[in-house]
Amino acid sequence: MKNNFRRIIGIDPGLASTGWGVIDYAQNRFSLVNYGVIETPAREIHGIRLLKIFNSLNSILDEYSPTESAMETLYFAKNVTSAMGVSEARGVATLCLAIRGIPLGEYKPNQIKQAVTGTAAADKALVERCVKMLLGLKAEPKPDHAADALAGAITHANFTAISSRLKA
Repeated sequence: MKNNFRRIIGIDPGLASTGWGVIDYAQNRFSLVNYGVIETPAREIHGIRLLKIFNSLNSILDEYSPTESAMETLYFAKNVTSAMGVSEARGVATLCLAIRGIPLGEYKPNQIKQAVTGTAAADKALVERCVKMLLGLKAEPKPDHAADALAGAITHANFTAISSRLKA
């Protein structure tokens, strides 16, 4: 990669709201490219909601051309019903990335919190504040699904940078 430039998309999958965030990483510095959410109304047919996530994410991938990606691994302690929708949205996102040959880094929620904030016990507000600081933003990225996606992208940049330095 030219000058070790990397473009990374983080994805926070959900049936109602799939967060995404694209960052550039070069010379140990992060810069924000863009972020947002793909929202699907609960009143829509289930398959149409998944298709909207697929089409929207493909448009985002077309526009920003990331070469790497990151997603949080699934973890559900309580709500099995929401786990189904999230896992389906995650499958759609994984498919979009696989079709394009974009490598996917997967991280546990506590790995992302630790990488972005310094503590695995961080709450959403602290994650948002740290993402703001790391990307040099004027305000915390909202909604939280977009902030989580950006945190995943930052984590991936850090983990893979450390990994490549250890291999050298």
